[in-house]
Amino acid sequence: MTAFTTPSSKSRPSGLLRGLALGLLLLASALAGAAEIEVRRAELSAGEESWLLDAEFGIDLGQRLEEVVARGVALYFVAEFELTKGRWYWVDEHVAGRKQTWRLSYNALTRQYRLSSGALHQSFASLDEALRVLGRLREWPVAEKALLKAGEPYNAALRLKLDLTQLPKPFQVTAIGNKDWNITAEVKRWSFSPPPATATEGPAK
Repeated sequence: MTAFTTPSSKSRPSGLLRGLALGLLLLASALAGAAEIEVRRAELSAGEESWLLDAEFGIDLGQRLEEVVARGVALYFVAEFELTKGRWYWVDEHVAGRKQTWRLSYNALTRQYRLSSGALHQSFASLDEALRVLGRLREWPVAEKALLKAGEPYNAALRLKLDLTQLPKPFQVTAIGNKDWNITAEVKRWSFSPPPATATEGPAK
């Protein structure tokens, strides 16, 4: 009797390898397209009249949102800061809070990205440049100095998020429950105690 082997038995290992490779490619593609905003650095310092916040964010819009901006849909981002003080007998006391909104858009005629906040705006040749500027907060006044007492502990929280509520209504409907529109926005929390005032910060004579 002549023995024989089926073609499938020889091709099965290579088929499994191809399937595994395809699965890894799909996983890598999904991870590459994931959108997130992380807080890389955040610290408070004393200004003349306010406590000032310096922060840096890492922003990855993901492939879908990058395409949305490039097609002319403006995205809105909101930085949120909150300062609280712990109370053992009740919920934490709200001490100060601050929000700021930016509008990120693309002009197909000039082929430039535009970042606006209030009456201020800047134009950029690339999305990466616009996101780098969006991801930097410099000397942002977040609390009056008189609100905080030297040496006492406070809890600070900061995040930068995509605000879907400011999208045009049709896009709000599309974005609801759509993972391509979701950006994971990290909340940075840390403890802060104002140092004692120095001689130069004391009352003028």
